[in-house]
Amino acid sequence: MTDLLVRAEKFRNRIEDFGYEFLSFQTRKLEVGQEYKSETAAREMAMVVLGGVCSVTSSRGNWQGIGQRETVFDGLPYTLYLPIGTTFTVSADSTCDLAFCYCKADEEYPARLVTPAHVGIEIRGGGNATRQINSMLPPAFLAQRLMVVEVFTPAGNWSSFPPHKHDVHNPPAEVDLEEIYYYRIERPEGFAMQKVYSVDRRIDETMTVRDGELVLVPEGYHPVVAAHGYNVYYLNALAGSARSLACTDDPDYAWVKSGWKEKDPRLPMVKR
Repeated sequence: MTDLLVRAEKFRNRIEDFGYEFLSFQTRKLEVGQEYKSETAAREMAMVVLGGVCSVTSSRGNWQGIGQRETVFDGLPYTLYLPIGTTFTVSADSTCDLAFCYCKADEEYPARLVTPAHVGIEIRGGGNATRQINSMLPPAFLAQRLMVVEVFTPAGNWSSFPPHKHDVHNPPAEVDLEEIYYYRIERPEGFAMQKVYSVDRRIDETMTVRDGELVLVPEGYHPVVAAHGYNVYYLNALAGSARSLACTDDPDYAWVKSGWKEKDPRLPMVKR
């Protein structure tokens, strides 16, 4: 896997696995009255409403009026989890912006709608490495492998810092996870920078990521920085050797935590 930066056309309106063992992903935009019909088959799925309102009918239940934010920067998410073997139809009640996170699975868990009231909110880091993490499918969520969070990084701040990795199965300290970073920039001409590097530097890439693009993290450390003046959002899907987000910081940079005296007052960026 050498192409870690993925343009939007690769996964827009189609399910793409990027060469991963477990994860796949797609995005879709629906206009009012449009429908999208599909099935999860041998995957569990989390549909994240990035913007707009939709309704879902499925073989596991029906949900009306899912969503409340216009864009990801306007509020907390609605996320619908559907298990393996589910047929479903998404109907757009307004113009909808949707992300579908899939993960190979063979165990069945209950379908569930995660509303903003159930989203965990954490302000992590300090100084100009402060960010907001919203947990929709955390490790405690009833699913086989799939975990989903979204992260808000204020303009000019670092995120996923100190650089951390999760590519070795050594619980409880670290587990081996595939990961997807799907980006939105509050002003579309903006950008973020993401670096992905392995311990032995076999992977060592620094990428400029723009609105609607995606970065793959098959292994290695993977810090992010938001361009000055541009708030950055990314949606993370993770899956691997355990239902855990345990990771290991790069020992060369772990010391920076000792210098964090206060949180960035711009956070939380979105509130309940």
